Amino acid sequence: VVVAVSTVIIACPCALGLATPMSMTVAMGRGAQAGVLFRSAEALEHLREIDTVVLDKTGTLTAGRPEVVSVIPVDDVAESELLRFAASLEQASEHPLAAAVVTAAKARGLRLGRSYGFAAVPGQGAMGVVQLRKVAVGNQALMEAAGVDVRAIEPEAQRLRTLGQTVVFVALDGEPVGMLGLADPLKAEAWEVVQQLKADGIDVVILSGDHEESVRAAAAQLGVAEVAAGVLPEQKAARLRALRADGRKVAMVGDGINDAPALAVADVGIAMGAGTDIAKQTAGVTLVSGDLRGLLRAIRLSEATMRNVGQNLLFAFGYNALGVPLAAGVLYPLTGWLLTPAFAAAAMSLSSVSVIGNALRLRRIQI
Repeated sequence: VVVAVSTVIIACPCALGLATPMSMTVAMGRGAQAGVLFRSAEALEHLREIDTVVLDKTGTLTAGRPEVVSVIPVDDVAESELLRFAASLEQASEHPLAAAVVTAAKARGLRLGRSYGFAAVPGQGAMGVVQLRKVAVGNQALMEAAGVDVRAIEPEAQRLRTLGQTVVFVALDGEPVGMLGLADPLKAEAWEVVQQLKADGIDVVILSGDHEESVRAAAAQLGVAEVAAGVLPEQKAARLRALRADGRKVAMVGDGINDAPALAVADVGIAMGAGTDIAKQTAGVTLVSGDLRGLLRAIRLSEATMRNVGQNLLFAFGYNALGVPLAAGVLYPLTGWLLTPAFAAAAMSLSSVSVIGNALRLRRIQI
């Protein structure tokens, strides 16, 4: 009876059941302290396996606070009218570029009109009606879809792109009336983060809906060679599927509605804290402050957590592997010694305490 009771007690898998959940729980709390929110233990587990990081440009690599720096009307169209119609339409949009257009118009003291029938086209722009005129504001793809011919002003648009500006065309009633050039500086930490990822052996890809010239200008500043520009939301998701089909473990970092499909497809989706709600709900990880260095913290925390889980499992299995034979009386024929139920209970409690204590070390790790 003593042997049976001691064996049952010592074989109890309490420590084994605590090994992984304790580490995950403590790690998620440590991540929150560092501004990294994990929505699931799965994201925390898989992040350490990542070998490719795909970065959106606007709002992720850039500060997400674009400004209108060029207003170029066509022929006799006044700058104020061009900006007023564009801003009147963009009032209904949540996109950072739209907010920049509205801010520029208000800074000039322009009185904005109401828009009707507003329709956002993901990855392209928006259309609607302002003062009984059909207004389209967006990139070249939107203009083509709306039947607007912008070939006459394309050379000027190309010049702005070479300066690193994002070009937004404006059309009224199917005719181009000009363009806006917006500049969004790279985040101060972007260079540091990209170089650290590369030093860690992680491939970096920039995936953006912006025009290729603008995206390549940003990529050149960061030293990133793999670039995909002018990509629509569904195409972003397809690109990530292709990367995963090649056997790569992919993390996608984005902030907007356009990034949501790709965030859902990635092995680990990472949203910026200042991004849209749908991006944060789709992603498994959120960088609360929007600081890209949070990505490095998240990866380091994932690596430390899985090491900690391994140590906990070793503790748990070690106690059982040593304790079960002793409780079963393996030494009794030689020494006449049996492990009493009291000692078995103490040993199992000690194993659980060891696992918990080891997991709590994650609270103090430097990430």
